[in-house]
Amino acid sequence: MDPVTALREVSFWLERSRAKQYRSKAYRVAAEAVERLSENDLELLVAGGDLQLVPGIGKSTAAVISQAVSGQTPEALRALRAAGAEPLDVDATPIRSRLRGDLHTHTTWSDGGSSLVEMVQTAQRLGLDYLAITDHSPRLRIANGLSPDRVRAQWREITEVQSSFEVRILRGVEVDILADGSLDQNTEILDGMDIVVASVHSDLRATTEVMTPRMVRAIAHPRTTVLGHCTGRRVDGQHGSRPQSSFDAEVVFEACRHFGVAVEINSRPERQDPPDDLLALAIEMGCLFSIDTDAHAPGQLDFLDLGAGRALRAGADPKTIINTWPVQELLDHAGRHQSV
Repeated sequence: MDPVTALREVSFWLERSRAKQYRSKAYRVAAEAVERLSENDLELLVAGGDLQLVPGIGKSTAAVISQAVSGQTPEALRALRAAGAEPLDVDATPIRSRLRGDLHTHTTWSDGGSSLVEMVQTAQRLGLDYLAITDHSPRLRIANGLSPDRVRAQWREITEVQSSFEVRILRGVEVDILADGSLDQNTEILDGMDIVVASVHSDLRATTEVMTPRMVRAIAHPRTTVLGHCTGRRVDGQHGSRPQSSFDAEVVFEACRHFGVAVEINSRPERQDPPDDLLALAIEMGCLFSIDTDAHAPGQLDFLDLGAGRALRAGADPKTIINTWPVQELLDHAGRHQSV
């Protein structure tokens, strides 16, 4: 077995199981270290038991490399495959099987943990037809948001990488909804995007009277495709909990319905956003939806199971979930205002 593939698959399963980030990162760092070695040097290091002399390779990762080089499936990988044999949500299949893509993902261009290539490789292995790369906009400096020049550089990488993959890579952005409801990116860049996820990341404790018109103005923007994690809540996780924002949900969801903006069903376990009551309301009001992972690492792309399970139990019609649509239908919808 190829040792780089084995190391990256171990990392995938650790990310999927929400293991501590340092654990999964160790295997990706080791994979990069192995890639820098010649085949001959790798064989010599394995034969001499000297792998741990290579920066980035430790005891656990050396065991995976040695077993893979000897033609075995590494023990750690076998155990993780067995533990991950079941879907993350056993109820998810009727909707999960219809999902063609993921419209909210992050890479090392902003605050993701893996490269664009690794995210696309995993999306293809998971059978997705398309993947939107939606790194953050400039204002979110803590997440290394992209300036217009960096966006253009990312677009060039997408063009270069696309030729090696069948999965369609969509140009995207998770753009901040600013305090006045405007979007944190210039018109030229927004017009060049396939998918625009608009999200609130600041002033989350603003009053309903402030938050509602702020969100509605962003939803009304002709380039907005998806309203991201609408309440901003965190129910658990390494960064602690956070209460949901206050806004008039009926007004916000009616704006989404009217303008054709999908309400995101954010699949991250620590978000589960929108909460069950608001998800039920959005379904009742006839909104469109997008089930997204908000993945910051390849293993998190499998969180689609969790969002699909929630959508199924809430009674969402798969036809209203825009990432069940073929890519051209999705893109036509996302660009519906451009010819107006």
